[in-house]
Amino acid sequence: MLKRLALAFSLMSLSVAPAFAHFNPEEHGSLLAGVSHPLFGVDHILAMGAVGLWAALLGGRALWLVPSAFVATMAIGFAAAVAGAPLPFVEPVILASVVVTGLLAAVALKVPTWAGIVMVGFFAFFHGYAHGGELGSAGALSFGFGFALSTALLHATGLGLGLGIGRVFGGETGRLVTRIAGGATALGGLWLALGA
Repeated sequence: MLKRLALAFSLMSLSVAPAFAHFNPEEHGSLLAGVSHPLFGVDHILAMGAVGLWAALLGGRALWLVPSAFVATMAIGFAAAVAGAPLPFVEPVILASVVVTGLLAAVALKVPTWAGIVMVGFFAFFHGYAHGGELGSAGALSFGFGFALSTALLHATGLGLGLGIGRVFGGETGRLVTRIAGGATALGGLWLALGA
């Protein structure tokens, strides 16, 4: 079961080319365009998965508060983009988010839950802003709900992977395997940043 989940996560991450775009809202509707948006970007997939992995390593209230804070702050970034507020360095910060969140999981950085919320919230704002910048002809509310749903599902996938690894391998071995998955995510982020 765990091997299948890990394989599915890996294939999903590797099979999505950065050149693909989300579904056209005029053909598929605003909601489906929003749902598809995070799923057609390797940077988004890897970052969301890494947030889930790190939350699994943090444990306790961070299991749900860190991913939830990401989604909430991402919505604020989306609203800022829709309102036309300027924000520099959006794409570089998004790429950095993949590397940093992967590294947070790789080193299993233990921080208080509030600090984890602040750390992922910073990156979430930029992810949301990017989604808002690519709204196009989609309806903002439906599109926003759609990408928030997909983001939450990607967080849940990373969280489930981290918790599943912990259950299968147990104890320190499970933490080590989860950390390796975080490290692989960070390497994926570097690969994207270097223009592979």
